Amino acid sequence: MMLQKALSSTARIAARSQFRSSLTSFSRLSSTMAPKLRDPSLFKQNVCYVNGEWIPAKSGKTFEVHDPATEQLIGTCPEFNAEDTRNAISHAETAFESFRHKTGRERSKLLRKWYDLVVENADDLATLITWENGKPTADAKGEVTYAANFFEWFSEEAPRIYGDTIPSSIPGNRVITIKEPVGVCGLITPWNFPAAMITRKIGPALAVGCSVVVKAPGETPFTPLALAELAHRAGVPPGVVNVITANANTPEVGEELTTNPTIRKISFTGSTPVGKLLMKQCSTTLKKLSLELGGNAPFIVFDDADVDLAVAGAIASKFRSSGQTCVCANRIFVQRGIYDAFAEKFAQKVREFKVGNGFENGITHGPLIHHKAISKVEEHVRDAESKGAKVLLGGHKLPDLGPNFFQPTVISGMKTDMAMASEETFGPVAGLFPFDTEEEVVRIANNTTVGLAGYFFSRDIERVHRVAEHLEVGMVGVNTGLISDPASPFGGVKESGFGREGSLYGIGEYQVTKMVTYGGMGKKLQS
Repeated sequence: MMLQKALSSTARIAARSQFRSSLTSFSRLSSTMAPKLRDPSLFKQNVCYVNGEWIPAKSGKTFEVHDPATEQLIGTCPEFNAEDTRNAISHAETAFESFRHKTGRERSKLLRKWYDLVVENADDLATLITWENGKPTADAKGEVTYAANFFEWFSEEAPRIYGDTIPSSIPGNRVITIKEPVGVCGLITPWNFPAAMITRKIGPALAVGCSVVVKAPGETPFTPLALAELAHRAGVPPGVVNVITANANTPEVGEELTTNPTIRKISFTGSTPVGKLLMKQCSTTLKKLSLELGGNAPFIVFDDADVDLAVAGAIASKFRSSGQTCVCANRIFVQRGIYDAFAEKFAQKVREFKVGNGFENGITHGPLIHHKAISKVEEHVRDAESKGAKVLLGGHKLPDLGPNFFQPTVISGMKTDMAMASEETFGPVAGLFPFDTEEEVVRIANNTTVGLAGYFFSRDIERVHRVAEHLEVGMVGVNTGLISDPASPFGGVKESGFGREGSLYGIGEYQVTKMVTYGGMGKKLQS
């Protein structure tokens, strides 16, 4: 009996070792090896792009940016402060006065040229994304395509900005509306999509005639700076696009953007607490706001779903960018009739992942962005375990790869009192929650203060409409785990923010509507 136990224990250890080996790649890039760019001039260090020129911070201060995979130094960027930011805003204000009067067709051609340059330099941009963000090269290339498509989409919208003719209730009056650019815009973007989150904001702003000051994320500033270089080559007039960087001074720069009266619009993608702070600061000057904040996306699989399709959708939704997106499935609800079958197939797919440095061939998942991200992921896993959940796969750090790597993890037996049920994990951990009825799962899914995205799988057409209408989110994916598209409006409800990005609706976020009433019209023809 003791021998059987010993053999069983040995088998478990061997299986665990085999899983760990298959899940991870232990080869790492040399700590001194930097990736090569076809065009090295796209890699901008110690300068920001203001008024068509590359300038340092007035203080001369810089901050370091590190590769999340190796923790090696990538380079340094200017530590802009409030004074530097005011300078950029001033130039944007000057540029706006002339840029707003360009025709839609002229602005369209600028955006199209910028799009063409992004496509031409896609490999270099993908290299920068992988280097500073950590996502695998294939994912980075996908992001570059996605980012470029926003420029293409809004270049096509720029010439088609229409007002309305409104029948007046007063005889002799004629009423029209004119769509005008809101003014100088402050854009604050996150690190998880260092290219796409910028183009999704700049595209509509330039399409309608606004100028912008972009605060690049401190974790991933080099991709935004490369985009600024391409804007310069595309012929975007000086001062129309300004890209600034800061790390320690981020709160100071953010406050300047949100309180400076010249800025008429703020667009922010990031956490809900920071969004609330920015909204409070914007109240002093009543700026127009777009806030795309945190999520806690439910992913629901009903008994009548195509299980294989649902597994593929859950894999795409949960583990995209190692779970570091605001629309990742955070709570996976599976109806009891198919719970075991789904869990088995889902775990099998996750076993096929290969974790490692994003530059290596065959890698499917890279590191998390920093130590805080790793700590939160581990806290959620340990919390679930302590409350009775079972880790089917993964559940641990991967120190052999580096301090920011974590095993893709699948956990069964999740309950609503676990941290993952109410907090956004933002990492490669999939918790599977069982449920019995449609009413029950929708109630649990809606029991959160946020409402960005939601997903569900079903082949019942009546249920499809019923559940889609009852989920309290801004975006719903039905029988798909991927919902992002430049043609689709992106945004949430509740504490996930307000405003929409992308699509026809994204244009309106950067416009104001002016009404013009003409009196004394409608008289008889003169004889």
